[in-house]
Amino acid sequence: VEIHIRRGEFLSIVGQSGSGKSTLLHVMGLLDSPSVGEVLLDGDRIDDLPQTTRDELRNRVFGFVFQFYHLLPELSVLENVLTPLMIRHSMFGYWKRRREFKAAAEEILEKVGLTHRLKHKPNELSGGEMQRAAIARSLVAKPEILLADEPTGNLDAGTGQEIMGLLRNLNEQEGLTIVMVTHDESLARSAHRLVRLTEGHLDVLNEAA
Repeated sequence: VEIHIRRGEFLSIVGQSGSGKSTLLHVMGLLDSPSVGEVLLDGDRIDDLPQTTRDELRNRVFGFVFQFYHLLPELSVLENVLTPLMIRHSMFGYWKRRREFKAAAEEILEKVGLTHRLKHKPNELSGGEMQRAAIARSLVAKPEILLADEPTGNLDAGTGQEIMGLLRNLNEQEGLTIVMVTHDESLARSAHRLVRLTEGHLDVLNEAA
């Protein structure tokens, strides 16, 4: 496949189960390596960089949201959201800036509507609230690109629409580039551009004017 994604674009990728949607997303975000071809960011190849550099790109450039929320059960919502900053900085560096980071996490949680859940553990949240917490965690490090793999797959239709509204607002208000994989074309059509992955080929289904 060959695909170009513009800065600030909201792109949806649809396709049947097993068509390779998640694999494509993982290759884009350097979670997997392509067997052939290249991954470019702003014109520079990034898939062949040293492992430590790719790790840094995943922490600084890419934010990830998955169908399964991957929240740490022993941590509160606020602590879960802070984990990318804990990983990015040394123990001393994090401790020195802990108030700044806590304020940033609280601001993100306010944007996703979870101010009232800061101290709650994941098992005390609804599915929609857990996905909002996962989105907040992906945004706290201020990524340039959000990669979302079936972000509404475990949610009922109404909650799924709420999550889509949240993603659209982040794209429109923050200028966040979003690439979303989904099996639900009705949700996917709210993006700027919709493409279908079929047997290794991408076809454009719709594109915003």
